[in-house]
Amino acid sequence: MSPDVHGEPSRLSRLGAYPFERLKALLADSRPNPELVHIDAGAGEPRLPLPDFVGPALSESLAGFSKYPATRGNAELRGAIAAWLEQRYGLDHVDADTQVLSANGTREALFAIAHALVDPDAERKPRVLMPNPMYQIYLGAAVTAGAEPYLMPCTPATGFAPDIDAVPDDVWDNTALVYVCSPSNPTGWIADADWYARLLTLADRHDFHIVADECYSEIYWRERPVGLLEVARQTGRSDYARCLVMNSLSKRSALPGLRSGLIAGDASLIARFARLRSYTGPATPLPLQHVAARAWSDEAHVAANLAVYRASLKAFYDARGEGEPPAGSFFVWLPVDDGEAFAKAAYEQQAVTLLPGAYLSADATDGGNPGNGFVRVALVDGPEVAAELAQRLGAVRV
Repeated sequence: MSPDVHGEPSRLSRLGAYPFERLKALLADSRPNPELVHIDAGAGEPRLPLPDFVGPALSESLAGFSKYPATRGNAELRGAIAAWLEQRYGLDHVDADTQVLSANGTREALFAIAHALVDPDAERKPRVLMPNPMYQIYLGAAVTAGAEPYLMPCTPATGFAPDIDAVPDDVWDNTALVYVCSPSNPTGWIADADWYARLLTLADRHDFHIVADECYSEIYWRERPVGLLEVARQTGRSDYARCLVMNSLSKRSALPGLRSGLIAGDASLIARFARLRSYTGPATPLPLQHVAARAWSDEAHVAANLAVYRASLKAFYDARGEGEPPAGSFFVWLPVDDGEAFAKAAYEQQAVTLLPGAYLSADATDGGNPGNGFVRVALVDGPEVAAELAQRLGAVRV
């Protein structure tokens, strides 16, 4: 890896500013309307009450802070994750010892997995495919792992689905892995079983791996989303070959500060990733693993949270008077003329923080950016705030 003119590794220097750093710069000279209470709809941080079991579960396991935790996660947590996956997706068996890992949230895991599955010394530069717009971690992972990102545009014309049929065979032939986000951050698109099955067929034909980011799996408008492992089982892959899924308690349980997630799937890929994470992956403290095990084992709080998110989506669109809620996630991918201009105006005129869509996208080879005409609105404060958000955004003038 050669350094650039500033002595910084060239791969790292290819990374642009993170979306929220860009947003901070955009609003640096702006002030929110002082007559209104500020609403932060920029960050996807759930702000719902803690589940009742969190405090007691933490208290009863405080002694664990005096012990080193295993990076893989302890048996209690991995067992709870395996049981949840089996129950949620109708899986026959998930081996807690060989097919499950714990993660400190999924951000570090989604980033690190590219470094486990990409060979930067391959004869041809490997590709990592991802949706565009996207969770920006996918792009950073591909670049720093020495791969070439390949962007699949997700636009109204595709129903916001990554158009895998439009990817040329020579790109598939050189693909190391594909990132999938379903339900999608930020568009709310959900992969159906047919889409996943077609991707699995391509993975067999062209020898690549699939990493599914399913962090919003429990937040949906109507039909509960299908999962990658579920489709793998339906298509005869009882070993979940080529498949890894990642999920988190941040959205499902509204526990973003717990920093607890899961990695599950193909045992050979789990073993490879576990080797890398033994060097790089932070281990979750044992008391937090105990709380996480309780959270994966309880569905009552998940159902309560889903009811709030659905009510928030309904309130937003009722107040807006047009449009339809997304199939999944608590984000509204709102069409506007100019995302940056709208976000700045919303902050100054209506004291609302939004994220411009271009900050969650990358410029395509033709110079276009599929996020330019959108802003991302996070409905994370309940239905009353969601309704007020819709009213305030309707009053923004650019």
